Amino acid sequence: MTQHDPGAEMRTWPHLTGVERGALRELLIHGPLPRAELARRLQVSRASMTRATRLLVEHSLIAEDEITLRGAMGRPSEMLVVSEDAHHLLGIKLTGDAVFAVVTTLGARLVASVEEPLVSNSVQDTVDQIARIHARFSETFSDIHAAGVCLAGDLATVDGQQIVIASFFLRWRDVPLAALLSERLGIPVTADNDVRALTAAEHWFGAGAGCESLALVTVGAGIGFGLVVDGRVVTGHNGRAGQLDHLLVDTTGPECGLGHRGCASAYLPSACIVQAISDADEETDDGLDYDAAVSRARAGDPIALRAFDDAARALGIIIGTVVNGLDPQKIVLTGDGLAVMELQGERVVQTIEATRLPSALPVPLDVQPFEFTEWARAGAVLAIRSLLRF
Repeated sequence: MTQHDPGAEMRTWPHLTGVERGALRELLIHGPLPRAELARRLQVSRASMTRATRLLVEHSLIAEDEITLRGAMGRPSEMLVVSEDAHHLLGIKLTGDAVFAVVTTLGARLVASVEEPLVSNSVQDTVDQIARIHARFSETFSDIHAAGVCLAGDLATVDGQQIVIASFFLRWRDVPLAALLSERLGIPVTADNDVRALTAAEHWFGAGAGCESLALVTVGAGIGFGLVVDGRVVTGHNGRAGQLDHLLVDTTGPECGLGHRGCASAYLPSACIVQAISDADEETDDGLDYDAAVSRARAGDPIALRAFDDAARALGIIIGTVVNGLDPQKIVLTGDGLAVMELQGERVVQTIEATRLPSALPVPLDVQPFEFTEWARAGAVLAIRSLLRF
């Protein structure tokens, strides 16, 4: 049954000043806060904060919540909270063969989702398909203000325009995806690398909420790395920061797809684990896939366990290097290759300890379950951050 909010058409996204954007951002990340605390955090006067929050309330971006008692005298303090259900965002994750789409609230809570196979990997077909998904969602949510799209590949801002420089899985090069979608959907659209988007989502709304520094590592079809420093996601000069997937593990090891011998990408990706098992066992069926490799390791197959042990060592070197070089408050590990932690988690921890400096303090490692809808949700977070110019 279609839900319809008769007031949604009136809730346009307002032009926000820096103080208004900052106040909304603080409430999104840290939860309910009183005006006085917002003013202190943003270093503005209480009068300026009162004006800013009044506009946010008028546009249903925030609301006044319960009264709490603060201080020794028990003075009442009105809390401000984000009006989550009053505004919605569209998030998209593209893989080489599928599109995952979600609608979230302003607080990044999922309220609708859909998964479809890609009609094709042509740019025009993909834009058309996303437009159809947006149109269907808009029948229920008429207040979708912006969209964010994430995908594996190199994305950068060139002459003020977001460009997909190269996407291996989609076989795209130099595609102005955000501009094409914005023109088609009639709303602002932003696009970014999927790992960077997921890092931003975890930083604001996930395991890294409240952290000033955060590292995120993904394992699966490939190895991804995202970094937050001083509260901001690091992109690098050319938009390619975080490519640690070719760290050296063993100079005598196998070659990766780029010709490096013994780097992490020769051991840790799912296909490399499968290949290692196939190379070591002549009786392995040519149809062996990653799920079958995991099943063999769970059953105690020594060849499969050895392949996962090598993968675990590569992962430990990556994480240990991140600890040494970046000193983050927390490291989040996710992806569809998390079986390496289940099967050889002790090896990962041992290698981290052997790699990191003895004087370094342990860094919390938060292993997060993986769902493709989380990547699509990260797209919606891109849209939220873009609206707040962050």
